[in-house]
Amino acid sequence: MVSVENAVVARLKKGSEEFEILVDSEKALQFKKGKPVGIGNILAVNEVFKNVKKGERHTEGSIKKAFGTHDMEKIAEEIIKTGEVQLTTNQRRVLLEEKKKEIADIISKQGVNPQTKIPHPPNRIMNAMDEAKVVVDPFAPANDQVHNVLERIKEIIPISIEQVEIAIKVPLQFAGHVSSVIHSMVKVKKEEWKSDSWVALIEIPAGRQTEIYDKLNSLTHGNVEVKVTSKEY
Repeated sequence: MVSVENAVVARLKKGSEEFEILVDSEKALQFKKGKPVGIGNILAVNEVFKNVKKGERHTEGSIKKAFGTHDMEKIAEEIIKTGEVQLTTNQRRVLLEEKKKEIADIISKQGVNPQTKIPHPPNRIMNAMDEAKVVVDPFAPANDQVHNVLERIKEIIPISIEQVEIAIKVPLQFAGHVSSVIHSMVKVKKEEWKSDSWVALIEIPAGRQTEIYDKLNSLTHGNVEVKVTSKEY
């Protein structure tokens, strides 16, 4: 258990009231990111505060009303997962860089330069994000931030998410596994099970073509037929 002196505040607002707890900054951050860390190792004290700095505590009634329980572990879990955890300067820097890279990787896979039809490398996208002064939320899902980032970096580099329709034909011996994997990765617009094969029409971002082709070849040991049927730019 971290000492009170070295703890930071994790805060969650419910209605008009704020609920604060004292936590180990690093362990709370790991827990927030989904790592298996016991709540008992995160909390500095088993108390829920209105205002930590003033030492004002919530009543049992207000805690029960807000969280539906007096179980400190469940309360702390909700505050840490859905609330705000104070971060050190270095922690925030590392988190922001990780999130920027994750967003850049998604855009690199899905977007292309409309002039050349070639994807931009992630580093070029990250540089454009810096130049455009894009503000990234270190805790929000990367996919939820892609649209906003795209709109901002279009001012710096030519980029768009362009869709491609591809017809694929897979021998029956590989069809079951390939169908399952492809359905989990992309949009399947049409599909047909034949006596000797699985045929499907998929729609993917143009920048993911190489990734999808490599995956299909890997799953079928090269026994796959692929044809671009249309491009929507």
